[in-house]
Amino acid sequence: MNTTATSPSRYTGTAIALHWLLAAAILGSAAFGWYMSGLPFSPQRLKLYNWHKWAGVTILALSALRLAWRLTHRPPALPRQVQQAMPGWQVRAYHATHHLMYALFFAVPLAGWAYSSMSGFPIVLFGVLPLPDFVAVDKEFAKVFKPVHAILAYTLLALVALHVAAAVKHHVVDRDGLLLRMRPGRG
Repeated sequence: MNTTATSPSRYTGTAIALHWLLAAAILGSAAFGWYMSGLPFSPQRLKLYNWHKWAGVTILALSALRLAWRLTHRPPALPRQVQQAMPGWQVRAYHATHHLMYALFFAVPLAGWAYSSMSGFPIVLFGVLPLPDFVAVDKEFAKVFKPVHAILAYTLLALVALHVAAAVKHHVVDRDGLLLRMRPGRG
């Protein structure tokens, strides 16, 4: 990525809002999913699973909106001094992490939807809008597929942790202002 004199130094307000909204939704849904999976079978657990499914569909919609925004609004380039200070492997890791996170923004909720469909438990968004099954009911394959959603979710969480660690490193150790590009509010 080349930095030009006309390149903005911050993300747009919409990109920043979508970033933090999606971050909160993903972390909240992951914590909620972890909590509810340890509960004994009960009407309360079923209600929580429905809420988790609703969160997943919301995350999927936010991800589609974020990707559409990203594809139509070029993000700011890495500042030249940051690019020059980063070893090549860090630049490659930066790009790879972002691409993998975007892929997982879709893969995690779609895997959850697929598992729910295979298991014969449809998603009724907010208890009102029935969504079509993502795949056909196949309870035997659902047993095999069940860990896929969790593995993908934990992979996403690991990448989020790496992303946060890199942002903190840039802010605290490098003091290069990189984190400020995504800070809410005015630059």
